[in-house]
Amino acid sequence: MKSTLKKLLPFAVVGVISGATTVGTIQYFGHTSNNGDQSYFSSSKNVSFAGMNTAAVGDDFVKAAKTTVPAVVTIKNYQNRTSSRASDQDLFDFFFGDPMGGGRGQQKQKQQAPDNMPSGLGSGVIISPDGYIISNNHVVAGANKLEVVLSNKKSYIATLVGSDPNTDISLLKIEEKGLPYLNFANSDNIEVGQWVLAVGNPLGLNSTVTAGIVSAKGRGIGILGGQGKATNPIESFIQTDAAINPGNSGGALVNVNGDLIGINSAIQSTNGYYQGYGFAIPANLARKIVEDIKKFGIVQRGFLGVSSLDLSDDQQVALYNRDKKTNLKTGSGIYVTNVADNSGAENAGLKAADIITKIDGTSITDFADLSMAVGSKRPGDKVQVTYSRNGKESTTTVTLKDQKGGTSTRTKADLSVTEKIGADFEPLSDAFKTNYGLTSGVIAKNVSEGSEMAKIGIVDNYIIVEINGKPVNSQKDVEKILDKYQGNVQVKFVDDYGRIYTKGFKMP
Repeated sequence: MKSTLKKLLPFAVVGVISGATTVGTIQYFGHTSNNGDQSYFSSSKNVSFAGMNTAAVGDDFVKAAKTTVPAVVTIKNYQNRTSSRASDQDLFDFFFGDPMGGGRGQQKQKQQAPDNMPSGLGSGVIISPDGYIISNNHVVAGANKLEVVLSNKKSYIATLVGSDPNTDISLLKIEEKGLPYLNFANSDNIEVGQWVLAVGNPLGLNSTVTAGIVSAKGRGIGILGGQGKATNPIESFIQTDAAINPGNSGGALVNVNGDLIGINSAIQSTNGYYQGYGFAIPANLARKIVEDIKKFGIVQRGFLGVSSLDLSDDQQVALYNRDKKTNLKTGSGIYVTNVADNSGAENAGLKAADIITKIDGTSITDFADLSMAVGSKRPGDKVQVTYSRNGKESTTTVTLKDQKGGTSTRTKADLSVTEKIGADFEPLSDAFKTNYGLTSGVIAKNVSEGSEMAKIGIVDNYIIVEINGKPVNSQKDVEKILDKYQGNVQVKFVDDYGRIYTKGFKMP
């Protein structure tokens, strides 16, 4: 009996500490790639997990915390909120408000932060001794200055190396050597029920450690596409009940060895604070994104080339059946609604009405599985796609392509002008120009979050009148003016209230 009590004692202590921490806070505040750069982003080896039969789990938490805390930093986002209409919407509300649309952000009155005060606070994880730091895209979005504060209170101004709204990952760099850092674990090996620690800076409380378990894997909660700026989101979150609050964003989710298994990103909550469910980006996906950014300057993304329907989503299936007058049944798998011309899927023989059930032998039960299995690959990679057609199962090899149909990796130098500056442009009609007294202009469309156009305050439907003092009337005009151009770019534009601005950026 005494031996049993001794084994259970660590769990009781953990429960008491976790409960006290949560109550106290409420009262106070109301696919690893072979192309990766192994020298910078190292993986842990001999990964083991602590199960419920681990008597010394309390000691493991202490060791993991001591390893992790020095490698987790505070990120302060400074920005001029008057420069953009889009900045009126607080991205921290997006990721820590109600993901189901409770509208807390719309009800809360915004106040512009003073110039010497950060507009937002988040966390980051040091992943190399020479100062590379991984965080969330929404932590750094809109910043004109990023300050990184280590756990020892040393402060640095960081350079944003790159970011990806589709995965909510960003990569920063500070100039320092010999920094503590975390190893990436293989997040494919995590198990539901294993112990994890969330480490970050929630609610301004630096170096906070909370414990919990992995409560689910492969979660898609619709937050990146529904409330962020992602055009092709990848959502396959690790769900945990370790307490995560505003400020934890970009922090570490680690196993009991202190190895990085995820980047904390969002919570599902009705009031914007912890209610039992937090979500982290799997380490394998996060690592692939930062390796792409560091090596190529941009994220390399492979696509099957299909439009699809998630058969596990009852509402989607019901709407599809109503609109298309079909009688599809709910279940597991991805129903192919259309195959793009000259896509990898078409070349491999996939057709509309096929049901994708596996990628590389791994079961595909819903869209989160598919987006993770394919979206974490690069153009030119080959995947084995198992599908059902008329009740018969078959497997084919698909060579993934990028959105322009290419099968090779690209760098920033290979990008078109509009890709470099982050927007498309549509011509204005002659009638519109006449009505508003304009002699030139194009309408900005598909403005990418964090792009050069977004940084100077341009959002969708703003009118670009001139670039570098020259009138523009088509996307070709924009491309002609900026093709092979280096130096400062001057943009004259009109917002949706008719106000005219002239701002600029350095051509990337």
